[in-house]
Amino acid sequence: MGSVVDVLERFGRATREWFGAAFAAPTGAQAGAWQAIGDGHHALVVAPTGSGKTLAAFLWSLDQLAREPLPADPKRRCRVLYVSPLKALAVDVERNLRAPLTGIRHAAARLGIPPPDITVGMRTGDTPADERRAFQRTPPDILITTPESLFLLLTSAARESLAGVETVIVDEVHAVAATKRGAHLALSLERLDAMLPGRPSASACPPPCGRSRRRPASSAAPATSRWSSRAPPRPSRSACRCRSKT
Repeated sequence: MGSVVDVLERFGRATREWFGAAFAAPTGAQAGAWQAIGDGHHALVVAPTGSGKTLAAFLWSLDQLAREPLPADPKRRCRVLYVSPLKALAVDVERNLRAPLTGIRHAAARLGIPPPDITVGMRTGDTPADERRAFQRTPPDILITTPESLFLLLTSAARESLAGVETVIVDEVHAVAATKRGAHLALSLERLDAMLPGRPSASACPPPCGRSRRRPASSAAPATSRWSSRAPPRPSRSACRCRSKT
């Protein structure tokens, strides 16, 4: 594995600029996750609280979206799916997704390069009906949801708006791994996998040190945080069984 500094070379200029201004260096968990993901593997990141697991997952996704052209079909714009079983979705999303996205946009402006046009949507039991209809018409680049809402999406006509998903981030896996919710989520992920022409890369977040469970079937490289990234077409499946972050 390369050094924690070398791994930042895998990111675009604006992302490196923001990260360098915000942090002294990547944590070991982040560097390990980015190395595995950048090599095209599924990744299960297992590390103590505060290791930046969720940020690792989101930052890689943001950087990839910022450097890729928009899909020709607007219905395939949703390319990143984030699933968390916890209710504190808004807090995690604000700290690990919206704040970095704003920082990357500001960094791009300072560097004189076009800022990324990345949209974020949320789908939970509290989402108003008009926003649900809007998702079906114009999907965001990144969708934040829960296991239960993902199930409902996949059983409705709105599932076509997930046809462009390339990256799946599953957070807080330890909270549901041994429960009926976990089995339900696993089934939903299999349904999503079956409907996509190319299976998305998977990312899982396991429990903090001292509480790690068995690794997923296709975890790659040393685990460091909670999540996985995009992989080559039709990659081997990954089953998320534990958690720590992204």
